[in-house]
Amino acid sequence: MSKIAAAVLAFLAFTLFCSPMSAQLLPSGNVYAGVSYGQLTNATIQQSYRGWNGSAEAFPFKRLLHIGVVVDASGFYRTNATQISQYNFLGGVRLSTNMGKWRPFVHGMAGIRRINSGGFVQTPLGIDVGGGVDYKLWFKNFSWRLQGDYIRSHYLSATQNDYRTSTGIVWRF
Repeated sequence: MSKIAAAVLAFLAFTLFCSPMSAQLLPSGNVYAGVSYGQLTNATIQQSYRGWNGSAEAFPFKRLLHIGVVVDASGFYRTNATQISQYNFLGGVRLSTNMGKWRPFVHGMAGIRRINSGGFVQTPLGIDVGGGVDYKLWFKNFSWRLQGDYIRSHYLSATQNDYRTSTGIVWRF
């Protein structure tokens, strides 16, 4: 496991286990972990990748419960002639609403992408626009998430238009 993936997983674990003790710091929010599938562009060739996705969302404004601040991280991998890996570290704003057992949301985020293609490493700026829906499960404070994103970046003298879909479990606190 690479150092970046280990750092992201440690951050998510820290957020997951320490958040109940920090109710004053983070009054409400959620943590998400799941699997991801992406259509990503490596230079000018579009290929499919598999990986993981995780996020933490906080609702810092007591009067604006539909606005959340989100931090998102994901990793994608592909092994063919060369080893290719891509990590996204994004942050931004998420708008959501509750409709019974459903919670639809949209978000806009920006951050850094780290692309390693056969030892050649690039770190362009990435802009993410996406959304999805959470479905409340019968377990207390747990939901299932389906999410889709469009990520735009610019590296190797070309604009990259990438897509990802994710699904996984959400823990609300």
